Amino acid sequence: MVHHTDVSVVTIERFIIEQEKRHAPQATGELSGILYDLALAAKMIANKVRSAGLADVLGATAGTNVHGETQQKLDVLANDIMIKALDHGGRLCAMASEEEPDIIPIPEGFRTGKYCLLFDPLDGSSNIDVNVPVGTIFSVLKKVTPGPQGELEDMLQSGRQQVAAGYVIYGSSTMLVYTTGQGVHGFTLDPSIGEFLLSHSNIRTPPRGRYLSVNDAYAGDWDESLHSLMRRYRGLEGSRKPLSVRYVGSLVADFHRNLLGGGLFAYPANRQNRRGKLRLLYEANPLAFIAEQAGGGAIDGTMPVLDIVPTELHQRTPLFIGSAEDVELARTVLAPALSGVGA
Repeated sequence: MVHHTDVSVVTIERFIIEQEKRHAPQATGELSGILYDLALAAKMIANKVRSAGLADVLGATAGTNVHGETQQKLDVLANDIMIKALDHGGRLCAMASEEEPDIIPIPEGFRTGKYCLLFDPLDGSSNIDVNVPVGTIFSVLKKVTPGPQGELEDMLQSGRQQVAAGYVIYGSSTMLVYTTGQGVHGFTLDPSIGEFLLSHSNIRTPPRGRYLSVNDAYAGDWDESLHSLMRRYRGLEGSRKPLSVRYVGSLVADFHRNLLGGGLFAYPANRQNRRGKLRLLYEANPLAFIAEQAGGGAIDGTMPVLDIVPTELHQRTPLFIGSAEDVELARTVLAPALSGVGA
């Protein structure tokens, strides 16, 4: 007698098709095609990350990126994979990468579409040499300018205008997590069949978290309001139960843990750097979209990250992101102080 399990195997492709039929029956399939292409790119990058210690792709290159940071070999590889996997599908009008100074145009001879893709090809890559999880972050916007090619104006839209966002974490398993505004869903790569399978349906982050993720090395440059906030999170001030400190130093890894377990990731501004460090378009916006869709939030200290209207391609921002109550505490403590200094 054959016993059938009740578990339904749902590939990412099947899930995207079903979601499109349910929520956007008139859709053209272009956005779905972008998500398929991203899943393919993620598999290719995962393969490079998995064999990094064996294939001479560890370590730094001789170059730097647009931010003056040393480029890791895997940064360059991941950036090339993302571009080549997505530039020919006819769904994008342009791309932008954290690793590139300007917009990446669609090559001549390829069709263009109505969407823009912005991405950080390999977040946390400086940790790859010591086998710490790294990730890819992406954001999709709809074109707003006329003409076939994307313009800077298409990229400089607030996070509220995102039609899709997600990340891939390359850890003990490879997971792709994304939202199109209909909840947050996670897929785990089954290496035996080379498919992303639905493993985390409709992710909801706890309203109050367990973890605090912050780099205390910059505490000497924090304002008093920020010190007060951190004391509250640690249970040293007020009546809150203390959060456990967990900080990997890889944004995707810290965010992923806190999304599932609850908590707050903070990369605040400080006296030396009022603009913050994280990139609004490639990191903060896509993760803020996911956080809000999962029941959490994200602010720059005074306002929701998704409401910031960007003015430059590589704009930076402070970031407090995670469980709703933990983010609200940050806003309550920081907003009065920050509005007074114009930070």
